[in-house]
Amino acid sequence: MESRYYPGVEADVVKLMTELRDLFDEDFEIQTMNVSSTAVLQARKSSTLRDLTGLSAALTIKVTPETGGTRVEIGMQKWFDKAAIAAVAMAVFPVLLALPALGAYWQYKITEDSWKRIEDHIARKAGGYVPPMPGRCGTCGAAATAGSTFCSSCGANLRAGLSCASCGAVQKDPNARFCNACGKALATG
Repeated sequence: MESRYYPGVEADVVKLMTELRDLFDEDFEIQTMNVSSTAVLQARKSSTLRDLTGLSAALTIKVTPETGGTRVEIGMQKWFDKAAIAAVAMAVFPVLLALPALGAYWQYKITEDSWKRIEDHIARKAGGYVPPMPGRCGTCGAAATAGSTFCSSCGANLRAGLSCASCGAVQKDPNARFCNACGKALATG
């Protein structure tokens, strides 16, 4: 289960859960519940045929208000079913490998769409900006490779928040080519 903590941001849990419910189409079975102070949403798109072909998808999202911030956790369906179906497809009819691959993509996509919806809500509650999670792009949330200047998923500049090599000033503008304190050219990575 992937967990993200948003310090200094108190999410409107009821509104966030409503926004997340709207993300899932009518083919999903959705249930929500509260366990102590944690709001839980479970969404599942499943049927016998989907299960047999590796096209099922399931997600559990937990939103917990904590002292000084909000914690959000997302757990995905186990990938074992898609791997097992892929192994059978490889032995029986290799063209069927596309089905579990498509199922894995859908699982990944719904997870990323959920994180995007959550990050948008958090950004609105924080006045438009949420500092990026360590090792992630501040624009799209994708994992960022160490030392990268731009995000490989969305193209966003990852230099914002880094220090100038000349004077050590923290850069505030992600599009800056020159230091905002000393004026020297910023290294391009």
